[in-house]
Amino acid sequence: MRDLRISVTDRCNFRCVYCMPRDAFGRDYPFLAHTELLSFEEIARIVTILREHGVEKIRLTGGEPLLRRNIERLVEMLAAIPGLDLTLTTNGALLEKKARSLRDAGLKRITVSLDSLDDATFRAMNDADFPVQKVLDGIDAAAAAGLSPVKVNMVVKRGLNDQSIVPMAAHFRGSGHILRFIEFMDVGHTNGWKMDEVVPSAEVISRIDTEFPLEPVGANYTGEVAARWRYRDGKGEVGVISSVTQAFCRDCTRLRLSTDGKLYTCLFATRGNDVRALLRGGRADEEIAAFVAGVWRTREDRYSELRSAETADLEKVEMSYIGG
Repeated sequence: MRDLRISVTDRCNFRCVYCMPRDAFGRDYPFLAHTELLSFEEIARIVTILREHGVEKIRLTGGEPLLRRNIERLVEMLAAIPGLDLTLTTNGALLEKKARSLRDAGLKRITVSLDSLDDATFRAMNDADFPVQKVLDGIDAAAAAGLSPVKVNMVVKRGLNDQSIVPMAAHFRGSGHILRFIEFMDVGHTNGWKMDEVVPSAEVISRIDTEFPLEPVGANYTGEVAARWRYRDGKGEVGVISSVTQAFCRDCTRLRLSTDGKLYTCLFATRGNDVRALLRGGRADEEIAAFVAGVWRTREDRYSELRSAETADLEKVEMSYIGG
């Protein structure tokens, strides 16, 4: 266990078709009450405990984490814990006005989700009529604030935005930012996932390589989920996350903490383990550490290796609740 991903809210201002489709997450959707969410103090406590047991990297996610009120205070609390690599994933909608305050609070890096440069395609995918230029302005603001290199994640869905692969590569090539392409995944049970809508990472690399020759690069660390490729002319790199076509379960180092304090050992899990009850029940740090260790040591998740028509239909937890 090296990485902890923390979902700080189950709410989002987008309704992306692969994550929170509007027909499932409509106006009457029962989002969590504020009292059900882990407090910043509870989050900081569990992070402090897990840091002492080997966790090195924290990623704040959602939902959309910048919707969580006073998120900068949580960043400041976590940044004060020695030895942590602290980062955050956002859809970028609020980033232009938040980038400087996040950096001042101690955030070092940021990842922005951006699925197309074509405005019509992007608005169709976020289903909130949000313009792509606002996200690009957020990326520029993050870079200007010192949150660089910015990582940009593009989920690729065949027939919807796969025509944007090469334009995205062309735009970010030489920018100093790192673009990563993610295969459309069967997370949750509301996004209508179909295998024939997955664009394999090998195809993504082939399309880019035809225009801008690439060569493979070794992983930064064991368990890194993105396979890295660099441009042969030295103008940066791209990454691909192949969670459908190339399983990486056996090297997984990630634990996930949901908005309301449940631990999940897999993005495709069907149930979590309640650590909030321990945090609010007066348990000692040693007891909480032992509980988490037990969850981690007994994990048997191999979803990406076992994926089939049957497993795809499981009632898996939604991405907006557990974080990406």
